[in-house]
Amino acid sequence: MTTTVATAERPSAVTDRHLARSTAARQQRSARIKLWAGAVCTALVALPVALASLLPLPDPNAQDLSRRRLAPFTDGHLFGTDQLGRDLLSRLLHGGQVSLTVGVLAVLVSGLIGIAAGSAAGYFGGWVDAVVSRFLEAQLALPLLMMLLLVVALFGPSVTVITCVIAIAQWPEVARLTRSLVLVEREKPYVAAARLLGMRSWSVLARHIVPNIVRPASLVVLLLLAQAVLLESALSFLGAGPQRPFATWGRIISDGQDYITTSWWLVTLPGLVIALLVVGVNLLGDGLRDRVRTKKGA
Repeated sequence: MTTTVATAERPSAVTDRHLARSTAARQQRSARIKLWAGAVCTALVALPVALASLLPLPDPNAQDLSRRRLAPFTDGHLFGTDQLGRDLLSRLLHGGQVSLTVGVLAVLVSGLIGIAAGSAAGYFGGWVDAVVSRFLEAQLALPLLMMLLLVVALFGPSVTVITCVIAIAQWPEVARLTRSLVLVEREKPYVAAARLLGMRSWSVLARHIVPNIVRPASLVVLLLLAQAVLLESALSFLGAGPQRPFATWGRIISDGQDYITTSWWLVTLPGLVIALLVVGVNLLGDGLRDRVRTKKGA
């Protein structure tokens, strides 16, 4: 009896220091750092853009040729002025409303299409899976930017067309992940139990399987937001984005590229804003994904 008590009271060789240095603890700290860094970077861009109409900013389209190409921090212009004397900060924030609106709407539409198509392909299989897979392969085989430019040239560079084009370009990534997740979920016991209770296939898919795969699929949709903003900026830079009076980020960079050697801020500052948002969204998405993996591993 004495030996048993001594063994039970013996302190563990695994200390708090060892636990803090474990792989799981490092992954948790990394996920937490990514979440905070991503949230801060995203908020630094998204919040001013969302509040642009409420901030005391000059009219983004008001021209003053006597104040053209003023350097940053000159005469009350925090980011300076452009080649027509317009306040660059005001144009960036108001233009960001267009770019972010297009990006958010595009990823929402692509997410809905991708989750619906991927769920149907993964659950029903057969000809449904074959048709969805062939569409995926055909679209992924096409050069993305060339396809976007072709569609915009055919239907016109309106905000609605740009949003739909980017959404159609991004749905295969969501559909592929959703299909793989549904293939795993449909083999689990709760799905077999639902079938034995007489539930229809569509009901099982919509009420039981899709709610279980929405969370990991939504992480991919979040990561696609950065890509959507970059695609919209690229189209606007090439002149195929939303037309004037919309001042999108890509067009601001395109208008200032002729002055890059003399007025660096016309291109550099909009580029930094785009880069900050993209990095923030990617870090936020990676942090959420790592956090989900860590919880599953625990």
